[in-house]
Amino acid sequence: MTARTGSLLPVFAGVCATIALLTSAAAPTTANPNNINPLPGINGTNGLPHLPGPTQAVYQVTGMASPNQTQGLNVLGTDLGIMWDSGHGNLMVAFGDTAGLGVPNLLAGSIWAWTSNMLFRSRTVNPAGGLVFDSYVPSLIPSPKIPGIEISRIPTAGISVNGVQYLSMMSVRQWKQDGRWSTNFTSLAVSGDNGQNWVELPATRRTNVDGYENFQMSAYVKSDGHVYRFGTPPGRDNPGFVSRVPEGAIADYDAYEYWDGKRWTRKATAAAPIVGGVGELSVMWNEYLHRFVMLTTDPWNSVVMRTAPAPQGPWTPPQVLIDTRALPTAYAPMIFPYQTGRDLYYLVTVHSQYNVLLMRTPL
Repeated sequence: MTARTGSLLPVFAGVCATIALLTSAAAPTTANPNNINPLPGINGTNGLPHLPGPTQAVYQVTGMASPNQTQGLNVLGTDLGIMWDSGHGNLMVAFGDTAGLGVPNLLAGSIWAWTSNMLFRSRTVNPAGGLVFDSYVPSLIPSPKIPGIEISRIPTAGISVNGVQYLSMMSVRQWKQDGRWSTNFTSLAVSGDNGQNWVELPATRRTNVDGYENFQMSAYVKSDGHVYRFGTPPGRDNPGFVSRVPEGAIADYDAYEYWDGKRWTRKATAAAPIVGGVGELSVMWNEYLHRFVMLTTDPWNSVVMRTAPAPQGPWTPPQVLIDTRALPTAYAPMIFPYQTGRDLYYLVTVHSQYNVLLMRTPL
């Protein structure tokens, strides 16, 4: 992998034992990323989990136990793994809050050096053998990490339009309990050089009013010349909504239409829920099923799948792919963006080890 930063393996080896002692007593929560321990063995993990049923973990994508050896880039633990095709012959994978070594972020309640967002690139087309990274871009959009002001800036969806990369990001104001958090706003960041440099588009900032409270977290899918943007309020166990815009107008938030349950309207306040009880969303057209597929978590924190003939639905009842009893603290299922036949590949984060796994479910 190429990166902006050099290898930190010597530093890692020198302080690993100290960090382990400090974090061994920390118990994970369902939302706050600060209270985590990404060190395998000490956090109770030993290789890939073995799950009952058809869904299986096939590859550890990040962390010390990953073949990608992301600790060499000071990525000991992270979450999300939002994937999309860049349009330049490679796959983009954006991650959220990231734990590394260095000056701890004590103000935010973390003993880790903490990055709010980062990006890996990959040329993996067939994920059967894993998701292999080629290059790395740290700290896409910086965050002050000040509780009550902005504790983090987290990507929730990514897409390429005419070779330009767009990331929908949420400004997190405060972590709460039970999988909930509050946001200041959502906005778009853009990159014109294949993800190497990013800037925020200030005109796309939308706060929790006038219907935009329902689109603080997003998912993207392209269809019929439009970009469909799915949305939820911040946190999990929420209703889900959908809007759309012509591809070329993705950054013009005044051009979006919202599904009101019967028709499309320009009024964001008229948007009607298309699903309920969902967390982080991922949506993709699936050629094998010839339907749209939505992955998310349900109110009991199981990973579930819905399907629909159109982005606005109707969406089927949820089908459990990973029972919460088999893999507790799993969240944010993100679909691999290339067609893989009968096998559905996706990433999930496991909070108890605070790293990302590649999963496979036969359809």
